[in-house]
Amino acid sequence: MNRQLGINLGFWRGLTLIVALSVSVAVVANTKAFSAISEPQTATLVVGAGCFWGVEKRFEATPGVTDVIAGYAGGKGVRPLYREITQQRHKFNPNNHAEVVQIHFQPQQVSLQQLLQQFYEMHDPTQSNRQGNDVGTQYRSVIFYQDEQQAAVARAVTASYQPLLTAAGFGAIQTQILPLPEFFPAEAFHQDYLAKNPNGYCPDHATGVRFNPDSAPAQLAMDNSALLQGKQILMLDSPDCPYCDKFKADVVKHYQGPVPLHLRQSSQLQGLQLSTPSVATPTLYFLEQGKEVFAIQGYLPASDFYRVLGHFSLGEQSEAYRVAFQSGTDRPFCQQYEQFRNTPDGVFVDALSGAALFDTKDRFNSGTGWLSFTRPVAGAVTTRPDYSHGMVRTEVLAAVSGIHLGHVFNDGPNGQPRYCINATVLNFVAR
Repeated sequence: MNRQLGINLGFWRGLTLIVALSVSVAVVANTKAFSAISEPQTATLVVGAGCFWGVEKRFEATPGVTDVIAGYAGGKGVRPLYREITQQRHKFNPNNHAEVVQIHFQPQQVSLQQLLQQFYEMHDPTQSNRQGNDVGTQYRSVIFYQDEQQAAVARAVTASYQPLLTAAGFGAIQTQILPLPEFFPAEAFHQDYLAKNPNGYCPDHATGVRFNPDSAPAQLAMDNSALLQGKQILMLDSPDCPYCDKFKADVVKHYQGPVPLHLRQSSQLQGLQLSTPSVATPTLYFLEQGKEVFAIQGYLPASDFYRVLGHFSLGEQSEAYRVAFQSGTDRPFCQQYEQFRNTPDGVFVDALSGAALFDTKDRFNSGTGWLSFTRPVAGAVTTRPDYSHGMVRTEVLAAVSGIHLGHVFNDGPNGQPRYCINATVLNFVAR
């Protein structure tokens, strides 16, 4: 009996072990299968659309794209280095490398067709060996496919885009569709370049022609009639341009000046007489009666913007410009002083930025011939020591525009300060 019981127990133990091992193997197999299903599948695409800085930035903002690497591809006998491909002797070398980006994406979230459509919409594929002012074979439009499936999709997307370009008045697509020989990552300073260098501009060479016109921004058709009257400022804006975002945060957000500032994209410039090409964002156009007086490409710090605006709106020969940017002083009892010394209730604002500076409730007649206030609007001004003309004074500047306003002294009424302010750099807004 004991021997038989031992045999039976051994049998059941062995059977239990076999079942447990079978279950474990099944669980491991199912876990692997589940992981294979749940882990996102990735693919890569290599394209060139001119300077790779803006191309990288725009693709990185695409949902479903996990990484974008700037690099070089397509060259023969040319080292894949920026200092090499940019040499003058390679400018029109057909064997030069192209500036490209390697896009890592999840096909479950964004398809190859969608990426190629975005590729065509972000540049002008009808230009050969150039994009705007960037000229040379390194800036050629190219799609490097990695298998025949990618090649077929690239050819199909290209064929469907040509009729749309033709209808919009553009020429033949010059984009090359070639097998990818090898991709070479660019130098470290080129990776995420626009994010790391926020003081510049983004190349913008889009034609404005879209595969799906309904996907275009609602404001695509703009009424520019307001820009045809008097002096106006136009900022050329673009999605995913960090320089535009920085300028809007540093300047546009605070600007309330008398010269209106408008934002437009490159497809929204109808009816304007612009001589500076709209190939870089931001570009600031200073217009008079709808015609460009001058333009500046790239990000401008607030101080530089207001100096340029002073040149445009005040004129460098004016008394106001001399006061604002050369620390000048109005003549006592000047015309603007006489105009402002007895205004109704209201606020005196910066003649350039429109920011509120002084309130009439803090104004008093000092008898000096300059506007005098006991205090500024909270946060509206800054001060700094002034040792010019052999004197020790405290200079007052506008916080937003940085222009010179005057000086502050300690001889105001009832022991209060006296802010002695030049009238020529002010405007008045009634309450």
